[in-house]
Amino acid sequence: MTRGGGAPEALALALSPLLQPLRLLSRAGLARVAVLREIEPLVQRVVEHARPYAGDLEAGLDRLQETARGFDSAPEARRRAAIAALVRELSGLLEVPAEIAALARDESDPTPISDPMSNPTSTSNPTSISTSNPTPTLNPTSNRTSTSNPTSNPTSNPNPTPTSNPTPNPTSNPTSTAPTSTSKPTTISPPVASSRPPVPARRAAIAAAAQKAGLTPDPLLTPVDQLRGVGPAIRDKLRGKGLATVQDLLLNLPRRYEDRRKRRTVAEAPIGERSVIAGTIAWIDEVRARRGRRLEVRLRDDEGGYLMLLWFHYRPALVQRLRTGARVVVSGEVRAGWRGGGKTMSHPDVEPLEPAGGGALPFDPSSDDSFGRVVPVYTDLEGVPARTYRRIARRAVDEYARHLADVLPRGVLERRELWPLAEAVREAHFPDRSADVAAAAQRPAGEPHRRMAFEELFMVQLGLALRRRGVKVEPGIAFRASEESIERIVKSLPWPLTRAQRRSVEAIAQDMRKPEPMNRLLQGDVGSGKTAVALCAALLAVEDGYQAALMAPTEILAEQHTRSLRRLLRGRRDLHVELVTGSLGARERAHAERLVRGGAAHIVVGTHALAEEDTEFHKLGLAVIDEQHRFGVMTRARLMKKGARPDVLVMTATPIPRTLALTLYGDLDVSVLDELPPGRTPIATRVYRDAQRDRAYDVVRRELKAGRQAYVVLPLVEESEKLADLKAATKERDRLAVEVFPDLPIGLVHGRQSAQERNEAMDRFVRGEDRILVATTVIEVGVDVPNATVMLVEHAERFGLSQLHQLRGRVGRGAAKSHCLLLTGTSGAEWGPAARERLKVMEDTTDGFRIAEADLELRGPGEFLGTRQSGMPDFAVAELTRDQAILQEAREEAFALVQSDPDLRKPENAALRDAFQNRWRGRLSLARVG
Repeated sequence: MTRGGGAPEALALALSPLLQPLRLLSRAGLARVAVLREIEPLVQRVVEHARPYAGDLEAGLDRLQETARGFDSAPEARRRAAIAALVRELSGLLEVPAEIAALARDESDPTPISDPMSNPTSTSNPTSISTSNPTPTLNPTSNRTSTSNPTSNPTSNPNPTPTSNPTPNPTSNPTSTAPTSTSKPTTISPPVASSRPPVPARRAAIAAAAQKAGLTPDPLLTPVDQLRGVGPAIRDKLRGKGLATVQDLLLNLPRRYEDRRKRRTVAEAPIGERSVIAGTIAWIDEVRARRGRRLEVRLRDDEGGYLMLLWFHYRPALVQRLRTGARVVVSGEVRAGWRGGGKTMSHPDVEPLEPAGGGALPFDPSSDDSFGRVVPVYTDLEGVPARTYRRIARRAVDEYARHLADVLPRGVLERRELWPLAEAVREAHFPDRSADVAAAAQRPAGEPHRRMAFEELFMVQLGLALRRRGVKVEPGIAFRASEESIERIVKSLPWPLTRAQRRSVEAIAQDMRKPEPMNRLLQGDVGSGKTAVALCAALLAVEDGYQAALMAPTEILAEQHTRSLRRLLRGRRDLHVELVTGSLGARERAHAERLVRGGAAHIVVGTHALAEEDTEFHKLGLAVIDEQHRFGVMTRARLMKKGARPDVLVMTATPIPRTLALTLYGDLDVSVLDELPPGRTPIATRVYRDAQRDRAYDVVRRELKAGRQAYVVLPLVEESEKLADLKAATKERDRLAVEVFPDLPIGLVHGRQSAQERNEAMDRFVRGEDRILVATTVIEVGVDVPNATVMLVEHAERFGLSQLHQLRGRVGRGAAKSHCLLLTGTSGAEWGPAARERLKVMEDTTDGFRIAEADLELRGPGEFLGTRQSGMPDFAVAELTRDQAILQEAREEAFALVQSDPDLRKPENAALRDAFQNRWRGRLSLARVG
C-alpha cells in the first residue's frame, strides 16, 4: 500500500479522532466543558499522527496543538475559550459537522484568552466559520468543509473551479490544478449563505506539498463518488455510514452469504431452510391487526405453487417497490403457514427480476452479482438497495483491490500458507474459489477470512511484542524480595496462603528482583484471594523503603480495600494505609496528600485521584491496578509517571478467557489463582421468573429467620422513563420495607450517595443492624460480609454472566450454605431463548473460568469488558471466540519476528514497519499502560 501523503482525505482521517469529544460536548452543551478530560495529550497525539499528511498546512497543525496546551488544568472559562479556538483551527483543516462548528460561535468572546494554552497568533489570523450548510456532516473524512481556509483569501478567489476528472485515476490528484492563494484574512469573515469554502485550494496545497516531497496519493483513499454509478445522493448515504473512501468499501466485508446458484420452486423449498424462489406477485394486501399493520404478498412460481411473503414491520417505500404482476426473486427462511396451510417467508430479501428497462436478468455469474452465485449480503444501508451496493462494491473490488499491498513478511506468508491480501479481499466480497466454503458456512470463512483475520491479529500481537520488549529493556527497580522477607510476610497474615497464592507470590517476588520493571497480570476466580497476594507484593516494596499504590475503579471498592488492608495489618504499627479519593473533603484530602508526599503513607489506596497532578508520591515503587480495563489509558499512564518506572501488578475482578487475555494483556506475565481458600461453602443458584417471586422470598425469609443477612441488587438507582419496566433501588427498598419484610431493618447503598452515607450504610450492614441491604452494582466487588448468605438479583437478564458471578461471590464467605436467586423481569420478553441460555450457565456451574468463556461467546469482547476504555482493539474481521487457532499462529509469528528483528530494521520488514506505524501507532502506544 502506498503511503497516502498527498490526499486531503488522509489529513481528515488522521484528525477525525478529535471530532468524538467535540461531538460529545456539542450534545452536552458548552457549559459542561468540564466533562472533557485528557484533551491535551489527545490533541498532541493526533497532531503528530497527522503531520505526514499536512503539507503546507503544517502551521495550522501547530496552531491546533497550541490551543490545547494546558487545557486539562485550566479553569472553566479558559477551557471554553480554548474549545472555541480549537474548533476554529480544526475547521480550517477538515470539515466539521454544524453542531461542532457551533461550539466556536457559542463562546461569547471569540478571541482566545491570552494564557499558556491559547494561540498567540489566532487573534491576528482568525478563521472564519461559515454557516452556509445547515445540514450536519455525518462523516468527518469528507472532502468538503464548512470553514474557510486559513491559508487562502476568501475574497481573492470566490469561485474556485476544480479540474474535472470523471474517471477515477488513483495515481493522480484530480484537484491538483485548482487555484490557490496565500494571502491571509485579518478579520473574521461574516457567514455568507451563497459562498462555498475554497476546498480545491486546500486540496491543491496538500497535493503540491505531496508532489514536492515525492509522495504519491494513496489510490485507496479515492473518494467513493469517483466510482461510476455513485452520485451525490448515494455518496452522502455511504458517508453517513462511514464509507467515505474506496478503502472503506473494500474493508466493509459481507456479514453473511446466500447460495443463489440454484433456484427452487415452492414445492422444492424445505421447511426451516433458506431458499431462493423466483416468481410473479399475484396480489398484495395490507392487513390491519391488533398489534399494527401486516403486509401480505402472494408469490406464484413458474409451476403454479404459492408462497406467502409476510412483513410485520415495514416502510411505505416497500409497498411502492412491489406491484402486482412484477417478476421478483425472494430469499429467506421458509416456514410452515398458519395451521399447516402452505408455506411462508417472513421479511425476505426481495429483488426485481426485471429492471426498469425491461428484459429478465439472466442467472449468470458474469452478468450480475445478485444471481447465479454465492451472493454477499452486507449490512443494510438505508436508501441504498442491496443490489446497488453490490454493484458499487464490485467496482471497488475490480478497480482498486489490486492496490492492497501485502505488508506481512514473505516468510510469514509462506510458512502459514496465507493468500495475497488483494486476492483474499476479492474472494471475501465475491467468493469464487471459496464459494463452496462460504455457502456452507453462510458467513465469512475459509482462506479469505483466515488471511485477513491473521493480519489483524498479527498487528495487535506485534504491538504487544514490541511493548513487552520495550518494558524489558527499560531501567526499573531491583527489589531485594528475599526468601526471608517472603516467609516473614506470609507468616504475619491471619491465615495460611493456598498453593496457588504461594506460587503467585513467589513469581511476583522473582519479577521484583529483576532490574527491569515488572508487568504481571494476577487473575483468579471470585474469592480466590487476589488482595492477599497484592498485599504481599506491597509489603516487599515497603520493606525496601518504597511506597505501594492500589488504584481501584470505584470509591466503594477503594474503601473496601482500605478496610481489608488495615484489618490485615492491624498488628503492624509501623505501617500506615492511606485512602485518597475524589470525594474527600478539602481538609481530609490535603492531609492525605501530605502523608503520601512525605512518605508517611506506606500503602496508598485510591481511585483515579491517585493519578491526578495534585497527588505526589514520595517514592513510588509498586502500582497495583484493580480492574484495569475500567480505567482510561491516560489515567493509567499518569499513575506510571508518579515514580521512576514502578513495578506494575494488574488484577482482574473475574477470570479472563485465554483469547481475550492474549489480546488485551498479551505483553504481561500471568499468574492464575485456580483454587479457593479452604472453608468456602458451595452456593446454590436458582433462576425464578417474576411469577415465582414468592418462592424466592421464602428462601430469603428462611435465611433471615436463621439469623443470616441478604443482599437485594437492582440495575437502577431511581426509576427511568426510558426503562419504565425496570425496578429501581430506592423505590424497591421502600416496597420491601412496607409489603414484604415490614419487621426488618433494610439498608440502601448506591453510587449517588456520598462516601459518608455509603460507609455508614455498609457499617450498619456489617454490624448486623440492617438485615437486608438493597443496592446497585456498586457492591459487585470487594464487599465481604461472612454472615450474608442470600444474593437476590432483580432483572438478572440485564446483567452479564461475569457480573452475575461477581455478585454471587458476595455470599458464600462464611461456613453456612449460601443462595443466589436470579429473578427475571415482568414483561415476558426477558425470558427469551438468549436470556434462558445465559442464566442456565449460572445454574449449571460456579467455575468462573467456564462462565467467562461462555460470557465472551454470548456477548463478544466489547460487552464482556463493559467499557470502551479498556484498550481492546476493534476487529473488523477477526472473531476471538472462533479464531483462537489463528490468534495463536499470529502471536507466535509476531513474537518471533520481534525476537529476530527488535526494531524492525531489516529490509524485508520495512513495509510492515511503515504499515504498523501508520495504522496502529496512535491506538496501540497506550493500548495497555503498565
